[in-house]
Amino acid sequence: MLVKNEMLEFELSSGRSRCDVKSRGARERQPLSFRRDFDMRNHVLKLTSLLSVALAVALFVPQHAAADDDEDPPSRVARLSYANGTVSFNPGGTDDWVSAVVNRPITTGDKLWTDNGARAELHIGSAAIRLSDNTGFSFLNLDDRMAQIRLTEGTINVRVRRLEQDETFEIDTPNLAFSILRPGNYKINVNEAGDATVVVVRDGEGEVTGGGSAYAMHPRETGTFAGIDQLDADIQRFDNDDDFDRWSRDRDRREDRSQSSRYVSSDVIGYEDLDDNGGWRPTQEYGTVWFPHTTIVGWAPYRYGHWVWISPWGWTWVDDASWGFAPFHYGRWVTVGGVWGWVPCAPRAVVGVAYVRPVYAPALVAWVGGPHFSVGIGIGGGGGVGVAWFPLGPREVFVPSYHVSRTYVTNVNVSNTTVNNTVVNNYYNNVVINKNVTNIKYVNQTAPNGVTATSQQNFTSAQPVGRNMMRVDRREVESAQVNPTTPTVAPQQRSVLGAGASGAARPSARFQERSVVAKTPPPPAPVSFVRQQQAIQANGGRPPAVSQMRQVQTQTENGQQARPNIKIAPPSQPATPQNARSSGSGQPQNKNGNRPGQPQTNVQPNVQNNSNRPPASNDAGRQPQGNQPGNSPTNNGRNKSFNDRPPISRPAGGNPNSTVNPQLEQKYQQQQEQLRQRQDQERQKIEQRQIQEQQKAQQQKNAEDARRQQVNQRQQQQSQQIDQRQVQQQRAQQTNATDARRQQVEQRQQQQLQQLEQKHGQEQQKLEQKQQQERQKQQPPPKDKASSKPPKDDKPPHRG
Repeated sequence: MLVKNEMLEFELSSGRSRCDVKSRGARERQPLSFRRDFDMRNHVLKLTSLLSVALAVALFVPQHAAADDDEDPPSRVARLSYANGTVSFNPGGTDDWVSAVVNRPITTGDKLWTDNGARAELHIGSAAIRLSDNTGFSFLNLDDRMAQIRLTEGTINVRVRRLEQDETFEIDTPNLAFSILRPGNYKINVNEAGDATVVVVRDGEGEVTGGGSAYAMHPRETGTFAGIDQLDADIQRFDNDDDFDRWSRDRDRREDRSQSSRYVSSDVIGYEDLDDNGGWRPTQEYGTVWFPHTTIVGWAPYRYGHWVWISPWGWTWVDDASWGFAPFHYGRWVTVGGVWGWVPCAPRAVVGVAYVRPVYAPALVAWVGGPHFSVGIGIGGGGGVGVAWFPLGPREVFVPSYHVSRTYVTNVNVSNTTVNNTVVNNYYNNVVINKNVTNIKYVNQTAPNGVTATSQQNFTSAQPVGRNMMRVDRREVESAQVNPTTPTVAPQQRSVLGAGASGAARPSARFQERSVVAKTPPPPAPVSFVRQQQAIQANGGRPPAVSQMRQVQTQTENGQQARPNIKIAPPSQPATPQNARSSGSGQPQNKNGNRPGQPQTNVQPNVQNNSNRPPASNDAGRQPQGNQPGNSPTNNGRNKSFNDRPPISRPAGGNPNSTVNPQLEQKYQQQQEQLRQRQDQERQKIEQRQIQEQQKAQQQKNAEDARRQQVNQRQQQQSQQIDQRQVQQQRAQQTNATDARRQQVEQRQQQQLQQLEQKHGQEQQKLEQKQQQERQKQQPPPKDKASSKPPKDDKPPHRG
């Protein structure tokens, strides 16, 4: 409160505030005691006003920042990194099931089903989730701080390597919610009837919530929880593994041994696939760069794959290569010596560098077009018939096409490339605010094969770009207009489904309707694609803001009606397992009936036909996805194939329980690394030689063009004497000869790369055979079995 003849003056700026109380005029003279009281009162009033304003500013700024951050999409997704057998996928907001495609980003609302004999693997940052066969899986929520999984049937293995202080990891089943409290390795199984869940904690710590009770789970414990409204708990020690456990461990070992973790952040999804598909080489300008091993002449990033629409990011790239996730959603691409290489995100342990967890991006590209493009490629709804793009290079700023805060723009750039905040802010002001893109120069716009173009129809229908490219003139590309944001092309139904084959195994309605227990209330179900499409069209072909989609959700459905198959767990109290109460001690009893992998007839009181599994599908005649392993035959646990495991992780002689010599395994790993380095050096020499051949061919082409120009000039002078038709024929012959020579060079280079890959495969096979022989020598000889024949001196008694 102000007194008479005083005014309050305050200044509000970003991150700070200033408040002053000033007098409007000189006060009249008063007695000393009165002035002292008056001054004291004014001092108290000034301090109170200052604190009030400061408190208001302190409350306003965080709310404003929180509101901005609330508009941002999640900074992470899950990646489908492995699929073997019949694995079906259902995007959130649709009712269609298609074949799952490796490298597809998975987010809130997406569902997966693994059929008989199938397996799948997903990665979320530093966590891996593996699905056994006959498993129904979906994400109730996936954002920066929450991973909430819905498991309606089947078995999953979850490995969490890091768990932040504010991060929650929850698996919801039909009768309980399991919360992961510490990094570790966990296994959860839901029986066919959906009335029993088995939780295995190999290492780590978790909590089971359901039926008003909460049970703590500790390392090397198996908990069997039966019942729906009230849990019948039995927690035991375990000492049993099955083939799914061993396969999961081998996949974990593959990640732990990855050499790429030296150069790239472990929070980058898919880094473990880089080891076997490329090599790391130091460069003078960009540090250590990863170069992929490809057999395609003229290969370029963002060319061999397809585009899909995934909300809330919009147009998203899905690459065909088995390693094609990390290099297309993190980091930057650049050509070094004419060869494409990937500049990664910095790893965590970099002294003196502030670490920011890499932020996922749908595609780190810039878009090319304009009315003067000869193929009519247009951006911004300019009526073009095609779409063109090129990869962003180091220190170039990525501008999202979806609605985000300025903080998000900063984080998605500084976490993926070497660029400071000043550069990002200047770029944001010039390009986003002022719409000035004429003075921006991109390094990959003029790189060899840097720009890729396809028709708008192929773009929106998830067609493979590599087989549907459009030719563009390089000189026109270098001078074409560049737009940092995606084209305003509205998606269709196929844009959301992606390249997966239709007619995949479709789970029954009961699988999708089966209720699960949730400890954390999940967000509303994703908006149907029909409603999304209307909002996208109303937004000019761009993804609607996150807040806008929330409004659409609240307009169509309230929280309870939106999730009829979610039951929020009632308040729970710590409880003691039944086996601990019956034994009279806290020590768990070792009962085989509750071990994983053993028959659990005592926890399946309502076994019935598996109506939650999809009907048997006829896969005959259907080709597997190009980037997926082929379907493996059913073998009932005998004669198992370990081709999906690293060579050094395959058991000797097919025996999964054979002993492993750590020193020998380390030696084999060093041999593999030396072979990989030698092969990469050999490949680098061939690539350099091919580049020299290409440069020589370009020089010859330039010389031929110069000679052709001279001939044209002479022909113009003699045009009155020479028929114009003959001139055109000569030009066509010369052009055909040049094209034929170029095709011969490309064919020869293609054969060189294929022969190199074949040679490397033979070398790898020989090394594996040698290591296998050494392993067999290390195995102790089998003990001789006791002879079944009786000893010679044991004669029958003589009867006389």
